[in-house]
Amino acid sequence: MKKLTRNPDDKWLGGVCGGLADYTGIDANLVRLIVVVCTLLGAGSLILAYIVAWVLMPARPAAAQTVWAAASDSATTESEPAQPSK
Repeated sequence: MKKLTRNPDDKWLGGVCGGLADYTGIDANLVRLIVVVCTLLGAGSLILAYIVAWVLMPARPAAAQTVWAAASDSATTESEPAQPSK
């Protein structure tokens, strides 16, 4: 079951739009654009809703990171640097 959580990896302010994008399966930039347009048209009423969502939405726990984030966060093995050719 999917849960609505803030995304700490895809955030500009609090990760609310990134978490909403993960939950709905659409692009985070599209969610941000919709929020900005609706905020401008609604005279800023979504600013309060964003702050409330920021406070109420839990952050995604580290164990629930995506596979891509888990793979990129793993330690890399360092090898010997290549010797320059003579």
